[in-house]
Amino acid sequence: MITEIGITAGDIWHYLDEHGQTTLSALVSGIEKPRDLILMSLGWLAREGHVILEGESDYRVSLRR
Repeated sequence: MITEIGITAGDIWHYLDEHGQTTLSALVSGIEKPRDLILMSLGWLAREGHVILEGESDYRVSLRR
């Protein structure tokens, strides 16, 4: 499972690098992985300081540059 989370974190990073800031719902739609896996991977990226999460209902996600 840890490997899948890491691979999905890479997918998220590449998606954000290509598309820029996006909403969580658009990110889930844009990456063909289960929502729970995307959320775990996004949490990992946030904990490591690689992404910024803003908002309250449909979070906006962007890479920390």
